[in-house]
Amino acid sequence: MTVGSATGLLDAPADTNTLVFQRCGWCASAMYHRLLCPVCAGSDLRTERSAGTGTVRHATVVNRNTPGARNVSLVEMAEGFVVRGRVMGPAAGIHSGDRVRLSTAKDPVRGEPVFQLLDEPYRAWI
Repeated sequence: MTVGSATGLLDAPADTNTLVFQRCGWCASAMYHRLLCPVCAGSDLRTERSAGTGTVRHATVVNRNTPGARNVSLVEMAEGFVVRGRVMGPAAGIHSGDRVRLSTAKDPVRGEPVFQLLDEPYRAWI
């Protein structure tokens, strides 16, 4: 399948730095890995490429099933969909409102997108 396909099915893109999402053909809502549109329940989903920039909406530090603390974040992408992923950096230093850019679309261990901060955090100075 190629990006832009009308099937709505998502295959892994060849480029690991590309994040693909779906857009509803009926109501134009953007979503990440769905079978039906969560707004209108339509099945006419088009696959599109994300620009790769977004904003952290929620960040959590997880200490289980890992040798060290890691962060799990919900990132609202510029296109309007929300994706769960990891933001690189100190786990306790990631906060809601931080701007991020896609680093890799699929982490080799967990299979989720990995982001990096666009702006350096200066919260320690305040």
